[in-house]
Amino acid sequence: MVDIYVRGKFVITMNKKREVLRDGCVAVEDGEIVAVGKCSELDKDFRGRAAEEVNAEKHIVLPGLINTHVHLVQGMLKACANYRKLISWLKECVWPLQGNMTQEEALASATLTILELIKSGTTSFLETGLVGRYGPDKIIETILKSGLRAAVSRHVMDMSGYALEKGALHEGLVEDGETSMKDTLRLYSKYHGREGRVYVWFGPRTPGAVSVELYREIVERAKELKTGITMHLAEVREDVEYTTKTFNMKPVDFAKWLGLVGPNVVLVHVVWVTDDEINTLAKTRTNVSHNPSSNGKLGSGIARVSDMLRAGVNVTLGTDGGPSNDNYDLIEEMHVAIILQNAYKMDPEALRAEDVLEMATIRGAEALGLSDKVGSIEVGKRADLITIKYW
Repeated sequence: MVDIYVRGKFVITMNKKREVLRDGCVAVEDGEIVAVGKCSELDKDFRGRAAEEVNAEKHIVLPGLINTHVHLVQGMLKACANYRKLISWLKECVWPLQGNMTQEEALASATLTILELIKSGTTSFLETGLVGRYGPDKIIETILKSGLRAAVSRHVMDMSGYALEKGALHEGLVEDGETSMKDTLRLYSKYHGREGRVYVWFGPRTPGAVSVELYREIVERAKELKTGITMHLAEVREDVEYTTKTFNMKPVDFAKWLGLVGPNVVLVHVVWVTDDEINTLAKTRTNVSHNPSSNGKLGSGIARVSDMLRAGVNVTLGTDGGPSNDNYDLIEEMHVAIILQNAYKMDPEALRAEDVLEMATIRGAEALGLSDKVGSIEVGKRADLITIKYW
């Protein structure tokens, strides 16, 4: 007897063979997948013998989606500061609102985002930067209660700029290096690995808000603790201008110089990069989170996703936050990614459905260091499953 037996019209496994099973079934015991195959082959062992049978015969069964760039506390900030470029959008609306949030407001906004993630099929995500004023403990406790799986990064900073704009960050969000580092380590000690579902990462702010010394400390700490790092990079032209004028380096070269590359690093946006930088990302096995709706809404540009994939970069998919996207729906994000990339490359096959589904599942799992647990429907993996109505 098993706990759950799921019957689907199609089971899209996302396994190495990328098998799609028509009239497929999945058996689950203690949250782990114990059998996957054609219902005609599995029924004799499991039909009528499960504590719960899920009839999804008019549905497609998929691995739960993995969103690699989320700002939980921005859930209540949708439609904030439309029709602005990134830096003015941040300075004039987003940061003032976040910089005045109470812990109660931050928790309510994060809870709303979590519900939207669940509703739209996301089962794992990467939160890109909590700060002390949000009350990160209560937010992490809420993630645990939700049943979702998450890598939660805590912002680390010791300056208040954005690119070449000194003092750009709202005063309510500014923290010193000692405080932000110490609290990240506290959260790691308290929550990392909790229930096998929550992992604490380092979330250095965008270049301009972190000193070279602190960046390097973050890299060393992450290596020591065997955890991840996520950071915005090369989102807008101003980011390129900052690293070029300040360090005489392109953004990815700057990240490599600091040690902010590698399989435990997720760089977000990565819009304004050269061929050489793309090759560096591939050689260092650095992960990229592509956020097409956010980049499109803010007029930031279109990332060279098809070029990155062709070069061997592990590109994943993220929604970003409420005010830069207006939703947290990764299914819609897959659609937007295809349309924008194909228009940008003037090639209707530049990015295909198979590509974006990989980005939203197995590639996302790899980026979060969870590919042995989630991202595909295979025996031995956790049963993070979703169903989508077929007709």
